Amino acid sequence: MAAEDNAVEDRLRRSRAALAMVSPDPFNAEAPPEALAGDITPTNLHYVRSNFALPAHDGVMVVGGAVANPMRLTLDDLRAMPAAEEAVTMECAGNGRLAQAPLPGGEPWGQYAVSAARWTGALLHQVLARARPADEAAEVLFEGADRGRCHHQDISFGRALPYPYAADPGSGILIAYGMNGEPLSADHGAPFRMIVPRYYGFASVKWLTRIAVLTEPYAGEFQTSAYMYEWPDRPAEPVTVMRPRARVTDPAPSAKIPAGPYTVRGKAWSGTGPVTKVEVSFAGDGDWQRARLFPPAGPYHWQEWSCDWQATRVARHTIRARATDVAGNTQPDVPVWNRLGYGNNAVEVICVDVC
Repeated sequence: MAAEDNAVEDRLRRSRAALAMVSPDPFNAEAPPEALAGDITPTNLHYVRSNFALPAHDGVMVVGGAVANPMRLTLDDLRAMPAAEEAVTMECAGNGRLAQAPLPGGEPWGQYAVSAARWTGALLHQVLARARPADEAAEVLFEGADRGRCHHQDISFGRALPYPYAADPGSGILIAYGMNGEPLSADHGAPFRMIVPRYYGFASVKWLTRIAVLTEPYAGEFQTSAYMYEWPDRPAEPVTVMRPRARVTDPAPSAKIPAGPYTVRGKAWSGTGPVTKVEVSFAGDGDWQRARLFPPAGPYHWQEWSCDWQATRVARHTIRARATDVAGNTQPDVPVWNRLGYGNNAVEVICVDVC
């Protein structure tokens, strides 16, 4: 048993080696900058977010609540269903928290708690259809096997979605058992997890053990207390879909580049729908110019963009990029502060030296 435990620990260490650790227990880590360069983030470079320690899992998930046909599902049961695959950009709701001032509480995430992976699994709406939810269904609760102390109580991690959205064939929501062509790893929710496109990552519950159809709104800790925008000047509201964002992936911050033509490249995404415009500025006071924006490879996948820059003046330069999505949402110039530091999609500023 000791040898087996050591082997598990060794696999974990190796799978985490390339990440930038934020906390060791529970393990939370950002992707390295190079993880944003490619179309798909390799599994060992994908950011990791956990609220509690890695749990044990008995390999069984129950589907119940207000349903006519309660079920117990195993990995083999899910694999026997029609398989779906989606490339999904996932971002932690706390990504960019360190850029807010005054600094909010919570994990001190920098700018790299975002990744894009290819997930394989069973479509949630098909599982729900087999369970035959009651006409009064209002929400669907997803609970993970991970548990811990919170406000002096022992609780599991759970999140709910509105039933119409959870049961919508067009939502793309998966009960995933594969990531980038391989079985899920422990850090990413093995043996199965939720993948909820468009939402921030907290909705994609890992180590799934229970799905429950509810006839009343869910009021658990991670639904009504955590993952809320607590504004200083207006009522609180729930954190839901990802806000539009554009990131510069090349050049890297603080890079030294030779004087002359340079193609600036990056990624853009939004939970509201596709990004329709990316603009880039090489001056601190505006002067935005339109970048070339490439269509997404899928409905939930980040988009590539590029912009040609005549970097002829030897000096320090700023580069800014901002995205606008199909609904007209545009990134703000400065972070919009909230007590828990969620949803910071302010325009990122990087500096480079032209030599």
